Amino acid sequence: MTVNGKQKPSVGHFQSCNISYPSRSLEFLDSPSLKPDTNGHSTAEARRLDILVVGAGLSGLAAAVALGRHGHKVRVLEQALELGEVGAGIQIPSNSARLLSRWGVDRFWEGKAVEPGSITFRRWQCGRPVAHTQLKPGFADKYGAPYLTIHRAHFHEALRQRAVELGVEIQTGTRVAHFDSETPSVTTREGKTIRADLVLVASGVRSTAHESLGHGTTNGAYRTGFAAYRATVDVDKIRADKELAWVTENPNLNVWIGEDKHVMTYAISAGSSFNMVLSHVDWSDPETWTPEGVLEDMRQQFADWDPQLVRIVNMVDKTMKWPLTSMRATKHWVSVSGRLVMIGDAVHAMVPYMSQGAAMAVEDAAALAVAVQHATATASTLPSSTLKDALKVFERIRSLRACQMQQASLVNGKLWHLPDGPTQQARDAATRAEVEGEPFEVSANQWSDPVTQEWTYGYDAEAEMSRALREQSLWDAQPGTQQCTAG
Repeated sequence: MTVNGKQKPSVGHFQSCNISYPSRSLEFLDSPSLKPDTNGHSTAEARRLDILVVGAGLSGLAAAVALGRHGHKVRVLEQALELGEVGAGIQIPSNSARLLSRWGVDRFWEGKAVEPGSITFRRWQCGRPVAHTQLKPGFADKYGAPYLTIHRAHFHEALRQRAVELGVEIQTGTRVAHFDSETPSVTTREGKTIRADLVLVASGVRSTAHESLGHGTTNGAYRTGFAAYRATVDVDKIRADKELAWVTENPNLNVWIGEDKHVMTYAISAGSSFNMVLSHVDWSDPETWTPEGVLEDMRQQFADWDPQLVRIVNMVDKTMKWPLTSMRATKHWVSVSGRLVMIGDAVHAMVPYMSQGAAMAVEDAAALAVAVQHATATASTLPSSTLKDALKVFERIRSLRACQMQQASLVNGKLWHLPDGPTQQARDAATRAEVEGEPFEVSANQWSDPVTQEWTYGYDAEAEMSRALREQSLWDAQPGTQQCTAG
């Protein structure tokens, strides 16, 4: 990194120290003069790495796009014979939409994504609004990108198209049986060994790569006791019922909330399909779930809810049921060797109550690409310490962000699933101002609460990663500086 004509050391050999006290003294590090390119890296020619991505889901393809943009050779291995996303709708909030637009992914979902005007939380019994967040045009203006909803398949295909455009190789029908973080390499079920400069694991919540990191960690996924029905209804079918037509007149999000349950609805597929996610308590064995039983089960679960919602639920002719999984927080995403990295649900699966699961994977991809580019741009060759140190900064920044989002998601579940009573009434009173269009400074609705909203949607993963790497370089440039330690 060059500052005022002097070369500063790149990421070095000292542990980083988080600046945990209130201060704006390091804001000069955000100066445009310290950002020779869009990610704040040196203009020196960076080495092109051979990167292997395991998993071609949303997380893996997002990483392939983010890394492919920098000219790295990216190969993606996917165990499925054909690419595709299972499920229906997904939300692309502003913090990830901004990155995806920056990467040129948005032009591939043009005409398929929907920009909802608002999100309204409704009382379970009658549908009366109890909280409200205006999304359009406020979010696009404030956070630099709109808040979108889309079919998972359309989102996945947009990522795939952009990856292929960037020269990414995608190999299907390839199941990885073993990870070697030292070489680094992977071995397929057929016994073929594939080597690379860096192996990236994006194989989801069931990933078996944790043991290969070398920290003695294992997969920390656990069932939360909640499950979700996912279904879609043709919008025209709803519009045919005059009493229900209001739900589809504007492509807004509506969420009915009640004790231990909620129903989130929004439009996808350019507004032609009505997506529903129905969450409820369920500890039963998923092996016992059948398509016929699940459909009837769903109807019974919500039979005594808002009559208008029940009529829409009864229009569903097929549904899928998923156990909701979270993951115990882990600070280990990077192997001891610094050549194997895990991202996405493989390290931070979370309940979908902040609608941020896929967004966190996109943020992971963005931050990882910045870290890799920083390491390769600050060395003419690639000493393992340079890449390893940059990835440790990535691990520190992203593990904290993901852990906090896991907490926020669980908190939303608590807020939404309150039983009727004093606490529920206090919650509704705390959101009354936003429903009535009155000004407010605090809200029990995390979409509206100013502090939570800014933290969630104003976060720029690329900028935060670049800032963290520059701060690390500042510490490393002063080897005699005392660093703070807890306790």
